Amino acid sequence: MDEPTSSLTPQEFDRLAQLISDLAKKGVSVIYVSHKMDELFRVCDRATVMRDGQYIDCVNMKDMTEESIVTMMVGRKIEKVSHHSYVTDRVMLEIENLGRVGAVKPASFKVHAGEVLGISGLVGSGRTELFRLIFGLDKPGLAVAKHTRMSREIAGLDKPANGKVIVKGKSIKLNDVHEAIRHGIGLVPEDRKLEGILKSRSININMGMPSMSKYTKGGFIRRGFLRKKSYEIMKGLNLRPLDVDRAIGTLSGGNQQKVIIGRWLASGTEIFLFDEPTRGIDVGAKSEIYDAIEELAKQGKAILVISSEMPEIIRISDRVMVMRDGEIVAQLEGEDINEATIGQYSIGQAKKQTEAVL
Repeated sequence: MDEPTSSLTPQEFDRLAQLISDLAKKGVSVIYVSHKMDELFRVCDRATVMRDGQYIDCVNMKDMTEESIVTMMVGRKIEKVSHHSYVTDRVMLEIENLGRVGAVKPASFKVHAGEVLGISGLVGSGRTELFRLIFGLDKPGLAVAKHTRMSREIAGLDKPANGKVIVKGKSIKLNDVHEAIRHGIGLVPEDRKLEGILKSRSININMGMPSMSKYTKGGFIRRGFLRKKSYEIMKGLNLRPLDVDRAIGTLSGGNQQKVIIGRWLASGTEIFLFDEPTRGIDVGAKSEIYDAIEELAKQGKAILVISSEMPEIIRISDRVMVMRDGEIVAQLEGEDINEATIGQYSIGQAKKQTEAVL
């Protein structure tokens, strides 16, 4: 089983863990690959630890702690860092009644400079669809193109809520990725291999894609300039190995993610949309991604993060919005940002906050 819980809720993982236990009692052998420590301690008797493609050790889980395994995985001790807030009063991004029938109910909220806004909810709750609307990948309003006039009126689709995306006080054109990028919005997609990279092209080409006009002259790429800029940014993000001419497809998931983040740094992005930024990434790289997000907040950027991992959302967020069935049902701050409260809103055990989107 290779990362079997990447899209599962905690309740679904409980069912899977019981299934694995039942199979083991029947004499079935299970090899379980995961980056999630709590899962490994829950379902595994032994663990083989690997690092950079090399076998490190095979250990009995009952003799180990999470810290000891993580240290073996990354080759060094990971220091636990508490979240530091850099929120200011300056509004960077404002969303007004932005929705898409069948995917996202009209949503309204603001994000401030220096703020990390976490977006939580179950898979299928509309989180990614909301990002796609903000970034201009999807057209707001109707999710289904073909409707008869009568069916549109019955379904209430005759007056779709297109909404607004407002960047630093200026409303921008919807359903236009170039417009979003030009106004400083950048997306780190959920599926980086399918939507985030050109696997066979070099790191510097991948990094320069959204802002290639900065690195061209007379229709030709200024490769030396692009390579130099790529090297500077990737060094700051601790890319390993630090070879910007290398094909990005040869890198680990964590290092590919660093290149995508570097892409938006090179583009001068001020509003970052992170969709599952640490999915399939090892513990060491995950810590570095958290550090990068914290540094962006410190620089006064506005950051929105979708994550299915509760500890991650709690670790990095100043504020958390919870979505369910395409709708923002809660906005949590301070002590309310905890697994129990987030979980209750996610699965509908807690009623929608009437002031959730203000």
